[in-house]
Amino acid sequence: MEKRLTGRIAPERIRLLKTPRPPEGAIERFLAIGDPSGLVSDAMDELGIPPGVIGASVLKPTIPGTTIVGPALTVRNVLQRIDALDGARNHVNRMAEFEAHNLASPGDVLVIQGVANVSNMGGISALTGKRQGEAGAIVMGGIRDIAHSRVVGYPVWSSEVTSVTGKWRLETVEINGVVEIGEVRVEPGDLVVADDSGVCFIPRDCILEVIELVEKKTKAEEIRCKAIVGGAAVPDISRSTYGEEKDV
Repeated sequence: MEKRLTGRIAPERIRLLKTPRPPEGAIERFLAIGDPSGLVSDAMDELGIPPGVIGASVLKPTIPGTTIVGPALTVRNVLQRIDALDGARNHVNRMAEFEAHNLASPGDVLVIQGVANVSNMGGISALTGKRQGEAGAIVMGGIRDIAHSRVVGYPVWSSEVTSVTGKWRLETVEINGVVEIGEVRVEPGDLVVADDSGVCFIPRDCILEVIELVEKKTKAEEIRCKAIVGGAAVPDISRSTYGEEKDV
């Protein structure tokens, strides 16, 4: 059955109606790590994958202690070319993240290249995303109503929090196209890994390669942690299983 669109954005601006899915079992394997962003970042470095990591000092989590993993459903917003107060008087609302919610598959992560100093999504949007089964959202730009999104259990990582609405100030110009989150290029279906330390974007062609190295590193860290608890000397602890110096 063909998906019925909301009409909030022209159909030709929707590049993909369905977000590409990750390899089977990959999401569960990343979630089993616990707080995986540090090991994912290390693995991407060692595999020569261009940096795709933004720290939590830039993209701050609204629900600390939460980890999400899922494919990126992308949205690109720009400033409207009209005066915001004129837009408010005339109800010129060109936000279309609800079309992204409409297209979402369970487990998707909404990734918004947003507009600074205004809200790119609020509480009703978060509730809708939660109802649609999304894992959460990453927003380079402002969000609002974070008490509401916390109550419904919809985690968001954002660069700003503001009370100023984006309804009359921004326009959604593309869904499921390429976006820029900070200096990171993100394509629909790239895997998002987010926790208290930051947000990692793994190119979808590299997902299995990254998780295999992450799992190897996890086992090595478990051995080192047991050694620390067991009273191993510090010089011995500082030598990793790989014969390299590593942050501990």
